[in-house]
Amino acid sequence: MSGGLRAAYRKLRLGTRLALGMGVLSLAVFAVVGTALSTYMRDYLERQLDDQMKLVQLTQSKDAQAHGTVERRPYYGWYTAVYEVSGGKASLRRPSDVPADSGQLAAVAVAQARAGSREVRHTARIRDEGAYRLRACEVEPGVVLVTAAPLEEVEDTMDQLATVQVVAFALALVGLVVLGRAVLRRGLKPLSDMARTARGITSHDFTDSARLPVRADRGNGGPEVEELRTAFNTMLEHIDDSLAVRTRAEQRLRRFVADASHELRTPLMSVRGYADLFQYAAANEPGERERHLARLRAEAARMGVLLDDLLLLARLDAAEVEAPLRPEDADLAELVRQAADAFRAGHPEHPLSVATAPGPVPLRLDALRVRQVLDNLLTNAAVHTPAGTEVSVGVSVAAGEAVVRVCDTGPGIAAEDQVRVFDRFYRVDKARSRDRGGSGLGLAVALSLVRAHGGTVDLASRPGSTVFTLRIPLVRTGDAVPADSS
Repeated sequence: MSGGLRAAYRKLRLGTRLALGMGVLSLAVFAVVGTALSTYMRDYLERQLDDQMKLVQLTQSKDAQAHGTVERRPYYGWYTAVYEVSGGKASLRRPSDVPADSGQLAAVAVAQARAGSREVRHTARIRDEGAYRLRACEVEPGVVLVTAAPLEEVEDTMDQLATVQVVAFALALVGLVVLGRAVLRRGLKPLSDMARTARGITSHDFTDSARLPVRADRGNGGPEVEELRTAFNTMLEHIDDSLAVRTRAEQRLRRFVADASHELRTPLMSVRGYADLFQYAAANEPGERERHLARLRAEAARMGVLLDDLLLLARLDAAEVEAPLRPEDADLAELVRQAADAFRAGHPEHPLSVATAPGPVPLRLDALRVRQVLDNLLTNAAVHTPAGTEVSVGVSVAAGEAVVRVCDTGPGIAAEDQVRVFDRFYRVDKARSRDRGGSGLGLAVALSLVRAHGGTVDLASRPGSTVFTLRIPLVRTGDAVPADSS
């Protein structure tokens, strides 16, 4: 039974449970207040009756001294008796107005005789009569006057007081629970609103949306509710940011997979086509066979370069788990000169000027990967500018950073293309052939490698000037940097 009540209580709403708890607490308070009030009232009424009996006994004592007994009854329902007490026994003087059961009066008379001159008060229940208040006082040595006053009026007053208290407290309790539940429901309304907001979140489709269209509105809920609402909205903002990052990552992944599939399909189809041509031409003319084999090797090499770049980008994306760099002490100025020499050999149609620092620029870096970055930037300048365009590369040290600038005087890059030029598989000129324009991974690889070294790559372009600025923080030679274990 108790388990069922507990289960039913747990199913109640918070406002109802709080109202019931407040009602139980109020009931306990009402019980304490009612008990204290009743006790005080009973003591007050009994003291009033004692004072009244004392005044009556002053007159009765004189009557007893003069006549030996009390001849007049003071009030209806009162009893008066005079006892002679000797040897612990009380003898009633006649005539006396006593009830049929006068044992309680005699006992009080004996108690007063033992107490001496002090009066004795006592409450007792007389058989067939009810509750009485007894008071005994000494008239003269050995003679005790006992007066008994009924407590019926006191009992009636206490019963009426108890009835009034029960009715008043019951009405107050019901009103407190009902009004308290209404007040609590109003106070807890912001929590209900947040619950509806949470249900709205669960019903929202996050497939193509990166934003939560719901927030907990402000209201009158007090500082605590306001703190909860602020924390709730902060959590939603964090979820918004996480969803936005996830959506952008998924979009990049879908675009990357689509572009990678498109890029790989072209060389694969070329390999398949040249393989078919080789099959038919192998038995005819050796020269044509060699030409087809050369094309097969070229397409395979191109596909290998593309896959290497994709693998490198994937490893750079997973840098938290695996560091794809092999750092060593190197001179950045020497790497720039080596890249310039290779550029002159591969692109003689583009004049190149080199400006390096007066001395070496020592860094701890992966020389092979930084050289790849320089080659990609220089090759990009050659591929996307007409023959005869001047290209320059320079290295310097400023503000604790090694700075490399690759410049060309070509037509420049449009503003709408500059924000995406580092995206994977992105080409400024969509009509450019892949043989001339590359796979669109060169700048993406360069940016990822520079970031892996803790640096940045910036682009500034306008007609007649395009500048890629590479910055790598200076690190003292010999500082420990984790190496790739593979």
